[in-house]
Amino acid sequence: MKLFLKEHTLLIIIQVIQLSLISLILFLSGFRDYSNLMYAVLISFFLLFCYLAFHYYQRRHVYQKLSKRATDLEQLLEKTDDVPIGQAFDYIMKTQYQLLMEQLKTAEDDQTNHLKFIDRWVHQMKTPLSVIELTAQELDEPESSNIREETERIKNGLNTVLYMARMRTIQDDFQIKPVELEKIIHDVNQDNKRFYIRNDVYPHITIKAKNVKVETDEKWLFFILDQLLHNAVKYTAGRSKRINLVVYKRAGAAVLEITDYGVGIPKHDKKRIFQAFYTGDNGRKFRESTGMGLYLAKEVTDYLGHRIEVESTVDVGTTFRICFTKTQTIG
Repeated sequence: MKLFLKEHTLLIIIQVIQLSLISLILFLSGFRDYSNLMYAVLISFFLLFCYLAFHYYQRRHVYQKLSKRATDLEQLLEKTDDVPIGQAFDYIMKTQYQLLMEQLKTAEDDQTNHLKFIDRWVHQMKTPLSVIELTAQELDEPESSNIREETERIKNGLNTVLYMARMRTIQDDFQIKPVELEKIIHDVNQDNKRFYIRNDVYPHITIKAKNVKVETDEKWLFFILDQLLHNAVKYTAGRSKRINLVVYKRAGAAVLEITDYGVGIPKHDKKRIFQAFYTGDNGRKFRESTGMGLYLAKEVTDYLGHRIEVESTVDVGTTFRICFTKTQTIG
């Protein structure tokens, strides 16, 4: 209704001015039959009102559609009125919708091709990295360790890119099954042995709840734990030689806790550490901070129905908890 009134405001004003001028001319010419004059004015306004009411009734769906924001693209294809302006409006919406769908399809195809390229490129890069690592084993120290350290950094970066690509199709790339927490911790630690040695930081494992299994995806849980451990070691190196991994139950639900004794997270950064590409104060001081590790870990955790908790004190350390639900906890 507001849009309709705005559109016809000028018509109403012109009608008022026109009747006022006619009345003035009649008055100046000596016409004094005010009752007939008022009767004529009322008839004019009544006819104007009838015209506006009929005009609005015919085009009410057009005005309603223009006045509210569409919440679904399919709403653009809904038929409005059979009047010419309604038909013209429907035609414009239909052509705009078709154009949007064509552009969206092109963008989706480009994105799919880009992701396929990135996926294949990452896998192809792993082969020369393996060759470099084998070659480095034949070299003397410290050259050998330096090369392996750099290749490991590249490998971690490539894995992050690969997991980012997989995140877009995570619904097709996960398998829920019982996973033993003690075993997944052992597997991640085995995979990071050289990383621990190089940074002189070692995990101390405490299993308070024995033989605990959780319903989750083993590969993605491995990725989450790996990201949290890498951060713990990176921000602890040079300050402490220990990080703690603890498995326990809280109110019947399994919890996997990772505690470091590093730089800690500033208070103003805590709310943003799970945002994509956000590195914060610590990210500016340490190498390899992309701002994607915790973001991906949080996205995957939420998708799997788990939860991440974080507590941190600057210059004291940080604790991350992967919390499972009671229904996901077995044993």
